[in-house]
Amino acid sequence: MRRSRKGPELQLDTGRQRSHWKTLYDLLPELWPSDRPDLKRRVVAAMVFLVAAKLAIVGVPLIYKAAVDDLTAFAEGSGAVSGELLLPVWLILAYGAARVISLSFQELRDALFARVGQRAVRRAGLRTFRYLHALSLRFHLDRQTGGLSRVIERGTKAIDTLLSLALFSIVPTFIELALSAGILWWLYGFEIAAVTFLTVLFYIVYTYRITEWRLKLRRRMNESDQQANTRAIDSLLNYETVKYFNNEEREAARLDEGLRVYEQAATQSKTSLSLLNIGQAAIISVGATSLMIMAAFRVSAGTMTVGDFVAVNTYMMQLAQPLNFFGFVYREIKQALVDMETMFSLLRVPAEVTDQPDAPAMQVKEGRVTFEEVHFHYQPEREILKGVSFEIPPGRKLAVVGASGAGKSTLSRLLFRFYDVTGGTIRIDGQDIREVSQDSLRAAIGIVPQDTVLFNDTLGYNIAYGRPDCSRADVERAAAIAQLDRFVTSLPEGYDTQVGERGLKLSGGEKQRVAIARMVLKEPAILIFDEATSALDSQTEQEILKSLNEVSRARTTLVIAHRLSTVVDADEIVVLDAGRVAERGNHSDLLARDGLYAAMWWRQQKQSEAAQEGTEPPLSDDY
Repeated sequence: MRRSRKGPELQLDTGRQRSHWKTLYDLLPELWPSDRPDLKRRVVAAMVFLVAAKLAIVGVPLIYKAAVDDLTAFAEGSGAVSGELLLPVWLILAYGAARVISLSFQELRDALFARVGQRAVRRAGLRTFRYLHALSLRFHLDRQTGGLSRVIERGTKAIDTLLSLALFSIVPTFIELALSAGILWWLYGFEIAAVTFLTVLFYIVYTYRITEWRLKLRRRMNESDQQANTRAIDSLLNYETVKYFNNEEREAARLDEGLRVYEQAATQSKTSLSLLNIGQAAIISVGATSLMIMAAFRVSAGTMTVGDFVAVNTYMMQLAQPLNFFGFVYREIKQALVDMETMFSLLRVPAEVTDQPDAPAMQVKEGRVTFEEVHFHYQPEREILKGVSFEIPPGRKLAVVGASGAGKSTLSRLLFRFYDVTGGTIRIDGQDIREVSQDSLRAAIGIVPQDTVLFNDTLGYNIAYGRPDCSRADVERAAAIAQLDRFVTSLPEGYDTQVGERGLKLSGGEKQRVAIARMVLKEPAILIFDEATSALDSQTEQEILKSLNEVSRARTTLVIAHRLSTVVDADEIVVLDAGRVAERGNHSDLLARDGLYAAMWWRQQKQSEAAQEGTEPPLSDDY
């Protein structure tokens, strides 16, 4: 008996568990795509414009200095003619032109890089979305949809934030710092450059320390926000259940619990921002004042001009402008890295069900389905199926019945390979379904599930989901087979009617008929009806059963049912009891055996008679 290893633990890594450099490495292929030389050229050109913009801006104080010196000389001169003012005017024009050129280079840089950045955001989000669909059903049952959607939303937004702030804010600032310090050292000596450099260094260290503290508060804000969002979505999706039990206040209290934590963390975060701003302003002021005092003494000693005094102060003020946003930028970059890592960690969750390398497409010639000593458990301590074996010959119908929890619906999940068996084998036309591609396997199987969930789109879109490239005539034909056409014609908007989130605007029976129409459109070789008529009234059920019999006549069919009246025509009926095959045979044989099936049959007959007489039937499903 072959058994697979235990499924992986489904826990996401956090951004603190991996180096941020590794997160950036994960993003690098999207910024430097090997198959897009045009995007590579854009990246190179954007970097050239980035450097050019900084070269232009660090020249501004020097032009300013020259203009001040010339104007000072003109003001101090006597009997000057108007033509002597020509040179300062050209310097002032050059000052304005340098600023315009620097700004233009920055805009050209942003324009060139925009396509690269947005493509990276799109590709990363799409890659994560596709991988989520590749993960097993176990992962999605264990995760909360509201929190998961928040992770992807934050992750994609974080990429845009990181690119705009890190690449076009932090990097240019350090380039400008290096160029400015070099120019100050070259023109005015080590002391002036050292004071400038140390001021910036103290500013960065102070900002880093305070921002690290504030990030802890931000992390608490995010966690509480995610928890509150998850609870809100879960509550709204279960709107009717909340109303059934008058639990509006309970739901509000659960939401408020998360919002209260967010409120406290947000208040502390905003308060700490004031401390950050005060400290930053003090450091810049001390540095600028120190430089001005040093320059003033040099001016009085005749070793510096008034223009030099202005230039030194301008360099400090010019550096202070981007540094004023350093705390915000650092915090946003750090949070963006954490959000990106959380999203990328989804890509490292191992897929429980995977195709073998170069798995071939399944070839369905007859449609014979075979379960051979199948064992399965969701949790190791509780085995659901315990050596189940049966075969559905091509074109025949086999029904599986049993009490709730016997493992009936698990059979369809295993056949679709949402999970792999933990022992035994499932074969279709002799092919082990673990050895063929999942796409080809699922293309060959159609299902009408017990719980039909629809997309928040039109009725026509939901029906056509079985074969998206089908025509409107195909949709109408499938709707007619599913006994849905009369209902559609009664709607003002017909097939363009919006069904609401999860199809809540439709009744249970209407949703099941949509599921039947989708299956009809798919035209699979193997059919599964998992309580396919459980939400229908008796008259509609008989009409749809007749249609389903027509559809499934030449196809291999697995019927999972609780209502035994729907399976009396099955070629074989398998009775599951506690994960094992307890009885098998056709309807007449099983009644004659007077075993579990017969007990279930007579119990349901009594329930049906009690319902017709108006008395309350027993509630239990068990036999």
